[in-house]
Amino acid sequence: MAVISALESIVGSGNVYYESDILDDHSHDKSFVPSIRPRCIVKPRKRSEVEPIVKWANETLTPLIPISSGPPHFYGDTVPQVGGAVIVDLSGLKQIIRVDRRNRVATIEPGVTFPELIPALYKEGLAPLIPFMPRPSKSVLTSFLERTPITVPRHHWESMDPLGSVEVVYGNGDILWTGSAGCPGSIEEQLLAGRALMRGMGPSQVDFTRLLQGAQGTIGIVTWGTIRCRPLFKVQKLFLVPSRAPDPLIDMAYELTYKKLGEDIFIINRSNLAAVLGHKRDEVDSLQKKLPAWILVFSIDGAGLLPEEKIAYQKSEADQIAQRLGLKLKTAIPGAQADDIAHALYHPSQGTYWKLRSGGECSDLFFLTTMDKTPGFIQKMTELAGGHQYDASQMGVYIQPCVQGVNCHLEFNCPYETDAPDDKENIKQFMTHSASEMAKMGGFFSRPYGEWNRVAYGRDIQTVIGQRRLKQIFDPNGIMNPGKLCF
Repeated sequence: MAVISALESIVGSGNVYYESDILDDHSHDKSFVPSIRPRCIVKPRKRSEVEPIVKWANETLTPLIPISSGPPHFYGDTVPQVGGAVIVDLSGLKQIIRVDRRNRVATIEPGVTFPELIPALYKEGLAPLIPFMPRPSKSVLTSFLERTPITVPRHHWESMDPLGSVEVVYGNGDILWTGSAGCPGSIEEQLLAGRALMRGMGPSQVDFTRLLQGAQGTIGIVTWGTIRCRPLFKVQKLFLVPSRAPDPLIDMAYELTYKKLGEDIFIINRSNLAAVLGHKRDEVDSLQKKLPAWILVFSIDGAGLLPEEKIAYQKSEADQIAQRLGLKLKTAIPGAQADDIAHALYHPSQGTYWKLRSGGECSDLFFLTTMDKTPGFIQKMTELAGGHQYDASQMGVYIQPCVQGVNCHLEFNCPYETDAPDDKENIKQFMTHSASEMAKMGGFFSRPYGEWNRVAYGRDIQTVIGQRRLKQIFDPNGIMNPGKLCF
């Protein structure tokens, strides 16, 4: 009870949870990591309470696991890997500190979710740069700290985007404001001075923000961050380009990104699109039989001056590209309307999370590659699925061009039944084997969760040495999410 009393003295009574059912809920997720119960969950009410929590953890050598998104969790990064850990639940920090229309940025706390941010941005004539169909409980800041790709490659200039400056409490208890926020003064004083806090690199020549991305809470706790946004479109058209194979769609995606046409651009197969549009299992099964094998989704936003004219000329250019490749832009395909996809695309996943609609559970495998190599990865995954007695026709595929189309996020989503222990064990072996094979083919695991750590870090010992040295600097007592990544 000494732990509970110490934490309650920081956050107040009623904000520390240690009931068995709550601890059980936080002891596992939908990944394959072993289940370990935390000691308790502490829920700060304001940003200023995070620093004393971290300092207390250093004094008592108590492991901390920061979380800010609500369930379901999928990748094991929020499950303790050692006993006696305290989960720091930041989901109650929900302040939207500022929306800056002129500089197209918003400064927010980690508990802000997409359903909370979207209407606040709309009021100011802005829209978020959003990942593909996030769940309603997903933290906006966590999405971009995890480098979850956005659906608009034209606004993705480098891997850090759309994240700018952040405030972080490092594992040693020190506070740092990164990027353009690394000037004297509190955030309130800086905002009064007119600073946008939109630059993520710095202060000086060190890129502290990038150090925090993909770190899974092993370096520190981010308590606010600035994200870039885009203008809210006045009119918009979304088009679907069907194909029997992904290859011509990849060629079209390359041309669209090279010419900077459109906004949303990604490729998806029928299994994933069926899960997006069908809200029940029978609806998903029915749609899979109707939809084309592969679909490129392409939107054009009309914002600013002459929005209709912008849409007209960009569609004309896109039509010419499609015609050269033997493709056609459509507003409807068998089983799907463009308007229905547009509605789904610009809102978080409603009802049952879309990945869980096909079988009740889902395991993901994703990495970075280049678009021209994706057909080879897809073919290999199909072969591996057969070897593990998994029905490859149920496997979802999502190809998201990133960084102006220079590379892409390739994701495989494998649904399976909830109440089938044999299925879960089979999927675990399938995913582990597939990750190793994808790495051998050149897949880059920039976000290595769970078993992928071995795949990612086993191939680059110098990175392991460098990261461990950095960990010693920023978290010398090793209290931040120990056991994750290469720590």
